[in-house]
Amino acid sequence: MTHILMIEDDPLILGPVVRSLKSAGFQVSQATDGAAGAQLALEKELDLIILDILLPEMDGWEVCKAVRQHSTVPILMLTALSDEIDRILGLELGADDYLTKPFSTRELMARIKALLRRVEMDLQQARQVNSVRIRDIMLDLDTRQVTKNGVELPLRYKEFELLSLLMLRAGQAVSRAEIFDRVWGTDWLGDMRTLDVHIRWLREKLEEDPGNPELIQTVRGVGYRFTPS
Repeated sequence: MTHILMIEDDPLILGPVVRSLKSAGFQVSQATDGAAGAQLALEKELDLIILDILLPEMDGWEVCKAVRQHSTVPILMLTALSDEIDRILGLELGADDYLTKPFSTRELMARIKALLRRVEMDLQQARQVNSVRIRDIMLDLDTRQVTKNGVELPLRYKEFELLSLLMLRAGQAVSRAEIFDRVWGTDWLGDMRTLDVHIRWLREKLEEDPGNPELIQTVRGVGYRFTPS
């Protein structure tokens, strides 16, 4: 059974969402402060975390950072903050998606299903191909490690998914629509600029000159291409 942890201190949100998740067939654990949520994330085998930002004890950003030290479990952040900087901070710390309050149960379920479907597709792909090497970049799908000249690069969850797609399709232009479909899922309802943010992060880690990229190139009007040589 799919196990979801919800970390939320507002009972008017926590109660109805937990009931809806259970009705949909999910196993649900819950915490009402960040410290307790981070501890549960460490102790339990989870498939997804729903994480509020404004929490007592530890805020959602701190919890996200702590979880990412030991787990790649998908994290969906709930926020009452609409500032783009706040949303990008969550992505930088390793969140996979965010949902701004107030939200409908239908929208929340769509986000959850998209994230879970993305994980399953990743697992299926990993069973088919174990690793790929292009130039001085080695990507290992079994260990989810990426190295450049033998030095491991610390990639966030979605950075790894995005790089995997581009490297497995090296030399081909991959459209923005396909990238969103394969990496974020067909039900993605978030900010479309998140792709550009993730591309920038990858270039900063992979390219000798991120401002003039040689590996991950923009294909104007289409999307992106990983150049094999």
